[in-house]
Amino acid sequence: MPLPLILGIGAAAAAALGIGKGVKAYKDNKKAKRVNQDAEELIEEAKETLETARKFSSGSLEILGRKKVFTLDNNMVRFIKVFKKIKNIDVQDSIGLDELKKFRIDSQSFTELRELSGYASSIASGIVGGAVGGALAAFGAYSGTMTFAAASTGTAIATLSGAAATNATLAFLGGGSLAAGGLGIAGGMAVLGGLIAGPALAIMGFFIGAKASKNLDNAYSNMAEAEKIAEELETASFLCNSIRRRSYMFHRLLVRLDILFLRLNYELEQLIKKHGRNYRKYKTEQKHTVAQICSVAGAIKAVLDTPLLTEDGCLTPQSETLAIELQSKVPLLAQG
Repeated sequence: MPLPLILGIGAAAAAALGIGKGVKAYKDNKKAKRVNQDAEELIEEAKETLETARKFSSGSLEILGRKKVFTLDNNMVRFIKVFKKIKNIDVQDSIGLDELKKFRIDSQSFTELRELSGYASSIASGIVGGAVGGALAAFGAYSGTMTFAAASTGTAIATLSGAAATNATLAFLGGGSLAAGGLGIAGGMAVLGGLIAGPALAIMGFFIGAKASKNLDNAYSNMAEAEKIAEELETASFLCNSIRRRSYMFHRLLVRLDILFLRLNYELEQLIKKHGRNYRKYKTEQKHTVAQICSVAGAIKAVLDTPLLTEDGCLTPQSETLAIELQSKVPLLAQG
């Protein structure tokens, strides 16, 4: 075979091989782009789900905080005003409420309720201005005494708001930003039950496209990282939904207790009007009414004293225990 013909065949084969590699490279790059897009969409969907869960959980905490403030600023103030008029009180000798003794209030509890009512009044009257939302969320998330202590140190109640929370939990739940002086959403995620760590801290600035290498292996690596982050975000979303459910559980309990408290406050006022202020002269039924309202006040205080969240942003076991216990006790509290 002539040499030129051999060279021609060799060149054609080389060209065909080159074209084949080019086609494969094109297909690989196209697939890499698709994998990177899928990874980015996975992250975006997980972020949107978490953002929705975050908003609902934050809103539920604010609703609970608002109910706590309303109860303290209305029925609790009314109770304190009337109850302190009664002399020689000793509810330990009352009959028929033995199962509810643990909820009764003593002088120390009465003082704490009075202080909390004053704090709640300051929120209700709008003294805190623009920080109301954050203060309500803090009041919903943590115990009344914890929130009161933070406010009574002289620190502005605004520090309880989302962007500058006492810890990053509310920064996360409130969507606080770094510019506002808080740890921001990413910082909040870092401590929200320890769920978000490592590469997930970068999710707020995580864009697959920024490192969308045409190398298919790198694209698969991006997808693996995206799947890991999406799983962590899904876990955080689950926690936010759990916070929302626990908040609503406490809110429903507080509503039931507050309705009962309203009726008992009226009965106590009528009791004093008809039978005077000396507890020792009350008959058994009248002492029972006093013990009953003390138990309801104590149950409300238990709700106020029990934080829903730990400082790390996890749900507290004691809040679940109290919710279950009070659900069974409310019917007993309502028995006149």
